[in-house]
Amino acid sequence: MIKVPAYLQPGDTIAIVCPAGFMAKEKAQSCIDVLQEWGYKVKVGKTLGSDSENYFSGTDEERLQDLQQMIDDDSVQAILCGRGGYGVGRIIDRINFKSFKKKPKWIIGFSDITVLHAHIYSNYKIATLHAPMAAAFNDEGFRNEYVLSLKKAMEGKKAKYSCVPHTFNNKGEAVGELVGGNLALLANITGTPSQLKTKGRILFIEDVGEYLYSIDRMFYQLKRSGQLEKLAGLIIGGFTDMKDTERPFGKTVEEIIHELVSEYDYPVCFNFPVSHGKENYALKVGVGYKLKVGANKVTLEE
Repeated sequence: MIKVPAYLQPGDTIAIVCPAGFMAKEKAQSCIDVLQEWGYKVKVGKTLGSDSENYFSGTDEERLQDLQQMIDDDSVQAILCGRGGYGVGRIIDRINFKSFKKKPKWIIGFSDITVLHAHIYSNYKIATLHAPMAAAFNDEGFRNEYVLSLKKAMEGKKAKYSCVPHTFNNKGEAVGELVGGNLALLANITGTPSQLKTKGRILFIEDVGEYLYSIDRMFYQLKRSGQLEKLAGLIIGGFTDMKDTERPFGKTVEEIIHELVSEYDYPVCFNFPVSHGKENYALKVGVGYKLKVGANKVTLEE
């Protein structure tokens, strides 16, 4: 049975930390202001706007300590990761989830935060939130439906999303716990204690900035390790800023994925709005959803 953290109430505290890549404090200022306007208190971790001089928001030790402190802090009801990038995989095995298991709180983010979502779901059966992070609030972003879907999810409103059909879709209905995230990370955690259990689940996948051959290779890794075999359903999100080699790979990203999953008879939906772009609906990892892939419309609802 999945354990769902308590939904947020006005006056609750949201912590902002950067467990992976560096983020300047000013890049998160809109996010801090808006969260306060929404009625929450904000606690900023040491890793946001740290004095790090390299890619990371601090040493492994500093990032681990900052995240651990917010996990253990009873006055914090949710942890919003400022950004992803890379770095969670370096510290995941050292995070102590003892207090978190007793009193779960929402862990929010996407991209590299996929490692946290997958690890917590697979090991502790606790729901987390794959959703926009701090930078999404910039440039009036907090007014769009995707950032507002984060607000609704934190408040406990049940999601119902829809998108237009794609010619590669495989029609049908699926019910199951929703799992997934960034393809590169899902491939990267295969064979580790964080690997996702996908049998009977609805799996969602997105990625950014990869070469087409890398997408092909990573999907083969998921396929060969059995992670695509007995799904309830598959959601293919946005694959943004894809790159090709000088000698072209010869297929679009959709063609690559379609060819790899066409043998399965479960429902498959392409171009769902979960991505590294603006179109990134909040999805509760581990929570039960119903996916309907129809001829005229695709819906995903809790």
